[in-house]
Amino acid sequence: MAGEDSTAIVAAIQSLLRIIRDVARSSATGFTGGFKRDCTDLSRRVALLSHLLEEIRDSQGDLRPLDSSPSSSTSSSLLSELMTALKAAKRLLLSAGSFDHNISPDGASQKIAFQFQDVTWKLEKALSNLPYDRFDISEEVKEQVDLVKGQLKRATARYGGPKDSIDISCGISKPLAKESDSLQPTNIDHHGFESKVGGIPNESLSKDPDEMIHQLELETTDVGCTVNNIEENKKLDSPVIPDDFLCPISLELFRDPVIVSTGQTYERSYIQRWINCGNTTCPKTQQKLQNFILTPNYVLRSLITQWCTNHNVEQPTLLTNRKLKKSDGTFLDVSRDIDVIESIVYNLSSPSIEERRAAVSEIRSLSKRSTNNRILIAEAGAIPILVDLLTSEDNITQEHAVTSILNLSIYENNRGLIMLANAVPYIVKVLKAGIMEARENAAATLFSLSLADENKIIIGASGAIPALVDLLEYGSRRGKTDAATALFNLCMYQGNKGRAVRSGIMVALLKMLTDSGGSMVNESLTILSVLATHQEAKAAMVEAGIIPNLIDHMTVGIPRNKETAASILVSLCKRDDENLVCINRLGAVGPLMELATNGTERGKRKANSLLGQLERLRQQLEHV
Repeated sequence: MAGEDSTAIVAAIQSLLRIIRDVARSSATGFTGGFKRDCTDLSRRVALLSHLLEEIRDSQGDLRPLDSSPSSSTSSSLLSELMTALKAAKRLLLSAGSFDHNISPDGASQKIAFQFQDVTWKLEKALSNLPYDRFDISEEVKEQVDLVKGQLKRATARYGGPKDSIDISCGISKPLAKESDSLQPTNIDHHGFESKVGGIPNESLSKDPDEMIHQLELETTDVGCTVNNIEENKKLDSPVIPDDFLCPISLELFRDPVIVSTGQTYERSYIQRWINCGNTTCPKTQQKLQNFILTPNYVLRSLITQWCTNHNVEQPTLLTNRKLKKSDGTFLDVSRDIDVIESIVYNLSSPSIEERRAAVSEIRSLSKRSTNNRILIAEAGAIPILVDLLTSEDNITQEHAVTSILNLSIYENNRGLIMLANAVPYIVKVLKAGIMEARENAAATLFSLSLADENKIIIGASGAIPALVDLLEYGSRRGKTDAATALFNLCMYQGNKGRAVRSGIMVALLKMLTDSGGSMVNESLTILSVLATHQEAKAAMVEAGIIPNLIDHMTVGIPRNKETAASILVSLCKRDDENLVCINRLGAVGPLMELATNGTERGKRKANSLLGQLERLRQQLEHV
């Protein structure tokens, strides 16, 4: 096997199949109550996955190598993600299978619907992330999995609450390759970001878009009874987790416990999402929340840390006994840093504008200094509070907040927490109406978040693209660059290309192409090269009169821009004789022959392709 322990993978698959058989047995006994249909649908979709897992197992680990970059997930970790999702589905079916609206507390049904949304999203994400190309999977099973993913996607949307603006519907069914792994600077801020990611990454710019084609674990399970949880733990031969250490919503070990106004403790990400969905009551007691302040439960977190250490249980955090686990497995004592950061995070919620402003300024400064700080700030629960501060009427506070989120997003694991905190709609509002520096950093933040492929869909559907196009056309020089970078990355997802066209991006790109200073020609051509594979975008380019400018840049541009211009023309002329006639009439043959002779390797390839198409057209016309 290519660098992995096939025995471990086969063992993991056997465990997954056992879970699926357990689900099938529960389905065979029949579901009752108000969620009968939901349980039946979920169990049927889970059962269909047995064919996929059996084929992976039968391939006996004959895997093809993955990308060797450090960010590539191993098959084991991705199967672990599916394991978590299936366990969540199993426990949800146990609790929801006999749910009775008549005898359950008010609001309990809403809570279970909320959990069905999480479980279906988690299953769909796990299936999307599996490296199918590495396994010998038949076309029939691939089609079956695609069907299941489509059903899960629709189910997730159906379960969404009326005010749930967190579109967690799905990931891309075949995830795009990450454009760049260079987003790991040790020092970063609103100005420093430009040098690293504020402009389109060089690695991405140098690639032919035709050739360019993380693990946020939503700890989602159910609100099943303690007996079910104990039985599950016994079956897994693991120590029974004390009931008080489990979030009442997810029934998973607390990672970041917080206390709400009713005195109940919940996992921060879950109660925050519960509130973001428009709920105003305590999920456990159904009492009305007097406020939405989430107070860290440090005592409980300490008890959990001690229990995990005593029972040799891996904690759902990078922190153990106030020590930070490093990549080499050793630990760094960060006790003093934790105390400082927790104190600052506490002040983020101060009723005093001055104290909030000072605290968020410090978070901004700390978050740009190191990866360790970004981890500790997130562990201290700062992200949801920073998202709330994006709505501040104080421009300085708002700017510091969006820049802090930008800095925190550099650490890959934080991107999932930012998305879970429903940050995107608020970032978009800053992008539309903030002061210029805040708008610039909002655009850079959207780029950073969009490095996770599933986020491209969420951000594209949020209304971000029209705001980015506006910044691209009317923003400052740095704002234009940040907007261009974000738009380039978002438009790698096919569904966002039409949105960009309908937002008027062609007008902005044409201005950039014809700017006498030529400062944004590179960015304009790169975005056009991505859009040129989309039919609506191709028509818009022709209508905007971009073809003559492409020929000009193929004639006098720098080598990379010449090859990019030729690549765009190849896409525009593919199966389109009208455009071939147009470029021939505009004198493209001469520049193409020059590029075919003296251009870069890619430029030569594109020029020869286009010259071949022109020769074919000439021969056709001669025979007419």
